[in-house]
Amino acid sequence: MRSFFTVVAAAFTAVVSASDVVTLTPDNFKSVVDGSKNVFVEFYAPWCGHCKNLEPIWETLATSFKHVDDVVIAKVDADQHKDLSTEWEVNGFPTLKFWNKGAKYPDPYDGGRTEDELVAFVNKAAGTNVRAAKPFSHVVALTESDFASIAQDPTKHVLVEFYAPWCGHCKSLAPIWDKLGAVYAGDENVVIAKVDATATGDLANKFGVSGYPTIKYFGTGASDAEDYGFGRDLPAFVEFLNEKAGTHRTVDGGLLPTAGRVESLDVVINAAGEFTKDTLNNVEKVVEGLEGDALKHGNLYVKALKKVLAKGVTFVDKEIARLDHLAKDANVSPAKKTQFQVRKNILEALKKKQ
Repeated sequence: MRSFFTVVAAAFTAVVSASDVVTLTPDNFKSVVDGSKNVFVEFYAPWCGHCKNLEPIWETLATSFKHVDDVVIAKVDADQHKDLSTEWEVNGFPTLKFWNKGAKYPDPYDGGRTEDELVAFVNKAAGTNVRAAKPFSHVVALTESDFASIAQDPTKHVLVEFYAPWCGHCKSLAPIWDKLGAVYAGDENVVIAKVDATATGDLANKFGVSGYPTIKYFGTGASDAEDYGFGRDLPAFVEFLNEKAGTHRTVDGGLLPTAGRVESLDVVINAAGEFTKDTLNNVEKVVEGLEGDALKHGNLYVKALKKVLAKGVTFVDKEIARLDHLAKDANVSPAKKTQFQVRKNILEALKKKQ
């Protein structure tokens, strides 16, 4: 199960880059907190449970104000940057401080920490009128009425978290679980789900849930759930699902270069001196013996090779550039982006022969 770990872990930082929260360090603190804008800063420590609970709320707050030019929602790893922590008298975590526009010194924030309470505070302090963003999640919330049809669907790979609303460990896992749902949003055969075990006692008893959170894996065609007993960070979950479901995901929701590639077809491609009709015939013969996803991807090899024979090898670079452009469209669904990346990976196999 360690086969994917290095590649998957290397992509972990890409998740952070998608945040609307501005990360402050000694290098950029003064340029951001310079009096030109209203700045709300969370001083946190990575190991702090309360900070982990606040993380998804802080992300929602930042998203709510992302289009307001004179409001910045930021954070400082005060455990790593102790000089900043000392300078601004941070004695516990999380500590929240608000710099009004034009102010040199902050006001401490000691109010409520729900999305609505934080948004209301910033609105009053900055003179804005913003509504709290409603975070979208790709995690499926299951109930007793739909559990069997979704979690035990024989065509799906389903990872289910049994949680309790009051559980601190569950709250710490929540932002990771949401990220995991986003990672697999483009895979129709993978479902990331959760169940409030306190509201569905019969389900919890049926699957032997005695503590929270409990994570169970339901594989394709499996009659029983499998206990998940590995790490509870994002790379560990992605590694587990990649192995179980045969997916090729990175922790930022992208795809590994192996996604869509068929080894037997790559052998034929690599053996060809240059692409000819004979190459196409050999590829088509191999495709005839494929099944499932390999057959689906094999047909993409055939389609791409036909284009190369008709338009020349320059087609490959042009098509890769076109797919890159399409994938950048914010309105493109995760499933469609997955298709684009698979096609790009297959084109890369042909590109080596140019």
